[in-house]
Amino acid sequence: MLERHQRTVRICNGEYVDFGLYVSSQCLHLEGEIFFSALWFKYLTDLKNSLHQFVNEETKKAYDKEAEAALEKLKTSDVRTEQLVNTWAKAYHETTLEYARPEEPSWDEDFADVYHELIHSPASETLLNLEHNYFVRVSELISERDMELKKLQERQSVEMDKVMQELGKSLTDQDVNSVAAQHFESQQVLENKWAHELKQLMAIQKQEYQEWVIKLHQDMQNPNNSTVSEEIKVKQSQSTVANERMIEERPLLEESFTIHLGAQLKTMHNLRLMRADVLDFCKHKRNQQSGVKLQRLQTALSLYSTSLCGLVLLVDNRINSYSGIKRDFATVCQECTDFHFPRVEQQLEIVQQVVLYASAQRNKKTKERAELPNGNGGSEDKSKVGERNPSNILPGEFYTTRHSNLSEVHVVFHLCVDDNVRSSNITARDPAIMGLRNILKVCCTHDITTITIPLLLVHDMSEEMTIPWCLKRAELVFKCIKGFMMEMASWDGGTSRTVQFLVPQSISEEMFYQLSNMLPQIFRVSSTLTLTSRR
Repeated sequence: MLERHQRTVRICNGEYVDFGLYVSSQCLHLEGEIFFSALWFKYLTDLKNSLHQFVNEETKKAYDKEAEAALEKLKTSDVRTEQLVNTWAKAYHETTLEYARPEEPSWDEDFADVYHELIHSPASETLLNLEHNYFVRVSELISERDMELKKLQERQSVEMDKVMQELGKSLTDQDVNSVAAQHFESQQVLENKWAHELKQLMAIQKQEYQEWVIKLHQDMQNPNNSTVSEEIKVKQSQSTVANERMIEERPLLEESFTIHLGAQLKTMHNLRLMRADVLDFCKHKRNQQSGVKLQRLQTALSLYSTSLCGLVLLVDNRINSYSGIKRDFATVCQECTDFHFPRVEQQLEIVQQVVLYASAQRNKKTKERAELPNGNGGSEDKSKVGERNPSNILPGEFYTTRHSNLSEVHVVFHLCVDDNVRSSNITARDPAIMGLRNILKVCCTHDITTITIPLLLVHDMSEEMTIPWCLKRAELVFKCIKGFMMEMASWDGGTSRTVQFLVPQSISEEMFYQLSNMLPQIFRVSSTLTLTSRR
């Protein structure tokens, strides 16, 4: 019997023990024979317990030996006992939960709780009226800035025309360049002046707004004292709109679908195909009948909730707001004060610091790998790092900004893309596609339930984007997003989400409806059931 136990054992549906045997409480195969033996299991149980006891005793002896060596070192060294005791006590208090200090209340968290309570109460109208008052003041300042800049540009244009008429007669090219430099400097000085005034106004408004919110919350706690609400209503009735900077309403094309994804446990998601400008989700809609009015109640209600809205903005590899779509986006952000989060310029500065730190760490690790004797590809990695600007990001990487002053968006994902997205040969492993996957993963981990994605991975159409190009690109993005959404079930447990596919405003209606017909062919669209009663 003992000889049979010493042979090769194969056991299924069990667990490994410390010495490598595979123990099973259900089935045991020994030389092709299946049997159940109480003696065999008792032998394995006793052996396992003995091994655990042996490991515990030897571990304790090792710790005791190490402690004795430390005490002996303490006796023979010049270390002060009080200093050593204080060091150990401090380390114990910092690592033990029961001695940990309670977290101090944060002003931002307290303000967020107060705002969330007020915006879901009858005081929500009062809050929106207060935000509207501040918005009117910012709009007036922006109109004054635009008017003064326009006058300066007109005056400089007249001066430049006169200079160009005298070119070759009494003036030279150097004189023209000197006048152009003076005009540029004057324009920069004026822009900086207005930027400083706008920044100062927003800082004052943010501080006043937070104070008003706290006072309003206290007012709600004491119904007998309603001075704050009355003051806000008076300010609202007296405020007038000094400008009529209206946003043109463009025709919006939209198709909605309901789909179910999943192998066994299916999750319902909402899909939308929309034709609009990407910044339309950020700009505030204006109501011509009642003047300038912020239509952002739904966005305010979900600001501190688990149903946030996100937007993917395609940008270049530089982290700034000086040109292109980034400048247009920053201009929209400046139209209204953000009362909850830092200004977009401040957020970009923080992102830039993080990118520089990450680049420094990446270069350090690359140099360490290159110095290893058996390092493979060290010279190639070093050359790539040397060519990369440490202040820029790579295609497929993205950074996020938070906003409370946009019309339909709380979080903006700034996805870096290059000119390769305009070619017709990108694959599912393209950095832009993988960037979308990572963005969806962030949405799952940070309660973003609505995300808007550029379907064609571009914001503007160009000549090379023909109908076959658009169909091929849309099919690729649809299939990749479908695969990523099926992965969501393992990321967040199968939460229902809304994905909005955005196409450029300049796309034709015929192309839009071709894309609309393609979507239900790739996704599983829920079919409707019509019930009729028999007569």
